[in-house]
Amino acid sequence: MPTKTEELYERRKRVLPISMGIFTPTSAASAKGAVVTDADGRELIDFGGGIGVLNAGHCPEPVVKAIQEQAAKLIHTCFPVSIYEPYLELAEKLAEIFPHHEKNDDCTKVMMTNSGAEAVENAIKVARQATGRQAVICYSGAFHGRSMMAMSLTSKTALKTACGPFAPEVYRIPFPYYNPKIHPVPEDVFCTFHLNELRKHFVTTVAANNVAAIIIEPVQGEGGFNVVPKAYLQGLREICTEHGIMLIIDEVQSGFGRTGKWAAYEHYGVKPDISTWAKSMGSGMPIGCVIAKGSVFDSINPGTIGGTYLGNPVCCAAALATIKYMEEININALGEKIGGIVRTRFEEFQKKFPQLIGEVRGLGAMLAFELSVGGDILKPDVDGGKKLVNFAAEHGVILLSAGVNSNVIRTLTPLVITEEQLNKGLDVIEAGLKMMAD
Repeated sequence: MPTKTEELYERRKRVLPISMGIFTPTSAASAKGAVVTDADGRELIDFGGGIGVLNAGHCPEPVVKAIQEQAAKLIHTCFPVSIYEPYLELAEKLAEIFPHHEKNDDCTKVMMTNSGAEAVENAIKVARQATGRQAVICYSGAFHGRSMMAMSLTSKTALKTACGPFAPEVYRIPFPYYNPKIHPVPEDVFCTFHLNELRKHFVTTVAANNVAAIIIEPVQGEGGFNVVPKAYLQGLREICTEHGIMLIIDEVQSGFGRTGKWAAYEHYGVKPDISTWAKSMGSGMPIGCVIAKGSVFDSINPGTIGGTYLGNPVCCAAALATIKYMEEININALGEKIGGIVRTRFEEFQKKFPQLIGEVRGLGAMLAFELSVGGDILKPDVDGGKKLVNFAAEHGVILLSAGVNSNVIRTLTPLVITEEQLNKGLDVIEAGLKMMAD
């Protein structure tokens, strides 16, 4: 007799397009904290966090309460039709946490979106209007969403097959992924080289005075948790300032405590002109935002940004409650703590299974290891990711892969996970690696 989960997958086949991906062979009926209960009543430790959405955990009580209370009062008006306080209160809070302005005569302003992809779409529109330029520079390995402009910026070809033509005036350059095993030079030399390559790009490919924005993830999510070197991002900030280019930092997956800080860019001592957010901002409710200098936002044409559902009252209430809850539990400290435990275990895995793991990398609790043939980082194990994800699911852990070859095992556990749950999940991963090694 098939399980309830198996029955759900059969129903899925009948009514949903097969092109919608299946990342793990699991189901969910309820969840709390870092544990998901599937349709058959089996408990699963969540190492995926809804793809980075659940930093504050599944169904945190203050957020559930805020959703219930707001839904009983006001669900929708469309903010431009009739304004409401939750939108304004959330915008004020975000501007407080993520100030983008530096001058006393400027300020930080916010617009809400329904998703990270929408945030990226609007960030590009804002940058183009603010600068009067058309071109956008992005990076190899990037993921910025699946809407048309966002997909044009996204790197992985498997996500874009037969979806073009894509938006024009998009230029892609290599992401400055530094690994001393691959690049046997000091990190500062490596960064200087890549920054000089960008400057050459202005001469050979697209003129700097036609570049509206450069968009970058401080830690590439879908790209495989590649971390931008500090000297590179600082140098990029200087180049953007020099040429009047908007620096857009995409924090959709890396924000809200995931790296041990509210924003990953805080590790670098830089400020973006524009930033994009979503995922853990609302504990699973569909909400994101664009944050920018007030002078940037106020330079664009009325009516060019907006949408019917942007900043829905219930979603805004959920985001406000999420941020307040994060402050109460000190989400950044939890990110540091969880990151330290995971990194230690991952580095132990690499020592135990050098023939399987080519590299451990990440920032804070945004950590991953890359499965490689013979431990050679240049030889991705294209089957290893699926094997380990399936093994984990069979043994009670929701696990996600990433990277161009889906061979990078990433952890996006809720940051409220207990040490017992965390180590139990890590034990399962270790058992899976042992299975692959034998």
